[in-house]
Amino acid sequence: MAQSTSLSRIVRRPIDDPEARESTALLVGTAAFVVGTIPAILLFWGRDLPISGRGSFGDVAAIGAAVAALLAFLFGCLLRRAQRLGPDPAQQAVPAWRRLHWFDVAALCLAHAVIALLGWVGLAAVFGAGFEGARLYSVTAAILVGVVMAITAYAAFLSAVSLTPMLLSIVLALFLVVGTLASTLSASDPLWWQKNLSTLGISDDISALTFNLTLIIAGVMVTTISHYATAWLPAVTPAEARGRALVRLALIVMGVLLACVGIFPVDEFLEIHNLSATGMAIVYVVLVIALRALVPSMPRVFLMLGYLFVGVIVVLAAFFISGYYNLTAVELVAFTLIFAWLIVFLRTAGAIAPVPASDERMSVARA
Repeated sequence: MAQSTSLSRIVRRPIDDPEARESTALLVGTAAFVVGTIPAILLFWGRDLPISGRGSFGDVAAIGAAVAALLAFLFGCLLRRAQRLGPDPAQQAVPAWRRLHWFDVAALCLAHAVIALLGWVGLAAVFGAGFEGARLYSVTAAILVGVVMAITAYAAFLSAVSLTPMLLSIVLALFLVVGTLASTLSASDPLWWQKNLSTLGISDDISALTFNLTLIIAGVMVTTISHYATAWLPAVTPAEARGRALVRLALIVMGVLLACVGIFPVDEFLEIHNLSATGMAIVYVVLVIALRALVPSMPRVFLMLGYLFVGVIVVLAAFFISGYYNLTAVELVAFTLIFAWLIVFLRTAGAIAPVPASDERMSVARA
């Protein structure tokens, strides 16, 4: 009968196996609960708080959750690095191009923090609408802040120590959904959709900041994806290694152009903004068409899905030119299809059976 993992062994090897990872995640969540609850009691003492809105429990909990997510994810990445540099030969054999670099970690830490911030703000708004006029006692609010931070830290830590292309696809999807919804729901112009999607980024309110920041961080995440996800693609021959490098380059270009869409708002930098958005779509179409030649092992069903998405984008563009669709509809559907393809690409890349590390090192050396 297997014995449970002791506390001393968890401290020595905190992410050595699934049981140790879960136990360490619980310890991280417990630490976040304590660190969050005590300051919240001092902050809330003597007053009742609304569930959502300015100066509410929801705002404090969301900010605390963002900090907890960032630190917990960073801690998990540091443990992964420490284990890789340790005495375990299996960890040392992990190829360098499958490891997270500092800029990958920074982008993913920020993405987890933003997901936690916007997600908990939105959830607090939903509960605030459901319990209209309700207020929380100070101790209750403080304990709930600790609970929110504990849950967030627990999830972020497990995300860091268990990161795969499939999990990365979920993080990207969550980030895009919460960022876009937060921007649309907080838009100062309720009729923004009558113009185009980029209208969300041209005002001076929090909606524009949220929209542009979402695009910038998403662009950085796509750049991270280009490094991490393509590392799982087979590259046994020199031709496959070159194809993988070209796919990685295309994803990097798409990420940079997406970030530029957020960096250069349409009202101030019309030409650069439109060039970045159009260029990203063009690179996507070229990548989809060339993917079969670049990565022969890519499943045929996924290739057909890419061709279908490109066909839909072309039809929508024709509808826009004829005046049947407005620009917002075309942009929204194209944006959704491109990122849906990226998310499925991540999952497909993670599902492809990896070749032995020694074979990959040999292939890269030959390339």
